[in-house]
Amino acid sequence: MTTSPPTRLALRGDLLDFTARPGWAQLEDPAVRFRPDHWLLIEADGRIAGVQAEEPDASWTKRDHSGQLILPGFIDTHVHCPQLDVIASYGAELLDWLNTYTFPAETRYADPAVAKFGAERFLDALLAQGTTSAVVFPTVHKVSAETLFEAAAARGMRLITGKVLMDRHAPDALRDDVLHAERDCIDLIQRFHGRDRLAYAVTVRFAPTSTPEQLAMAGALCRADASLYMQTHVAENRSEVDWVAQLFPQARSYLDVYAREGLLHPKAVLAHGIWLDDEDRRVLAASGAQVAHCPSSNLFLGSGLFDWVAAREAGYAVSAASDVGGGTSLSMQRTLADAYKVQALGGRRLTAWAALHAATLGAAEGLGLQQEIGSLAAGTLADVCIWDWAHGPVAQARDAVVRGLHERVFAWLTLSDDRNLVASYVAGQPCYQRQHP
Repeated sequence: MTTSPPTRLALRGDLLDFTARPGWAQLEDPAVRFRPDHWLLIEADGRIAGVQAEEPDASWTKRDHSGQLILPGFIDTHVHCPQLDVIASYGAELLDWLNTYTFPAETRYADPAVAKFGAERFLDALLAQGTTSAVVFPTVHKVSAETLFEAAAARGMRLITGKVLMDRHAPDALRDDVLHAERDCIDLIQRFHGRDRLAYAVTVRFAPTSTPEQLAMAGALCRADASLYMQTHVAENRSEVDWVAQLFPQARSYLDVYAREGLLHPKAVLAHGIWLDDEDRRVLAASGAQVAHCPSSNLFLGSGLFDWVAAREAGYAVSAASDVGGGTSLSMQRTLADAYKVQALGGRRLTAWAALHAATLGAAEGLGLQQEIGSLAAGTLADVCIWDWAHGPVAQARDAVVRGLHERVFAWLTLSDDRNLVASYVAGQPCYQRQHP
């Protein structure tokens, strides 16, 4: 990360963020806050001081991005650091994917040098896509979580992660045991949770790879400290759901396996949540947990189509997640474009507003971090990214004929990617700068 002496910074551009959750199908929505050709003022401590139309005085270091889009940094609520090595692997559903691709890749992270290189490469790749905060799966190895925490702290990033828990149905090199895993978790919590912008997540891989005893231990950790996060997978694939039913016959559903152990709470992030029923949705809403929707992964692995409307009607939060490497890109625009396609296959249309909210303010609110990230509100940390509205002749031609703000933002969301990214800032400090025009 590039650092410089503290300075008051003013960024000029077209500012877009949200003040509340947009309606489902509203193209004109009061939750959208668009301030074209305004200045975003960032104090030397990295916090947003405010927004103004007039040019600030000479006490501010000014960077003019007129005609470019300024957004809060994206928040990816479910992504796997070691799986960059297996992204875009051919031909497997979830359970085959794990055995064929994922587990061999994760085994290599027992090596501290591999874990350190992988963590640094991964976080730099996120920043180069405009993602400034993330909820991340490392591996079962303690060193994989340590190196992620250390690399995120060096970059000033908001990161939530924790050692993966797996004590069965995995290769020998990727299994832990309850007592050793508990000791590792406690040590990592004491060293990293609440330090800088880091937080610990009790990280259950998924129900089939943890014994009931390990799930109980994970629940006890959550009950002992309500500030801890919890992350896991739920109801991603029908074969997986059937397997869970065989392994936990006493549970009413896959989700109920976690509910019985106290793993559902307001700081719980459950990836996928495709194959849920109405009772599951009621339980999720009552718990305050959120679902991380992973559309690119769900399409790529053939897992199923997430019912976002049912989630909204039930009343639980939905955030957006790349799920790399099941997902095929760290780009949140590509992820959200796939979310639109998933909803279209269900006969619904996802607006640009609902999509972007799920990757910014909505994700921050689901994590309880809206006072820090997710918007351009005064007092939040300046995790912000600057984008070209259009890159390349096709997108530029489309942008030239758009009618209205939603049409322009939707076209940007659909056609843009990392080539549009001009710069990323974390807490007001530059952490990525495009080298090409």
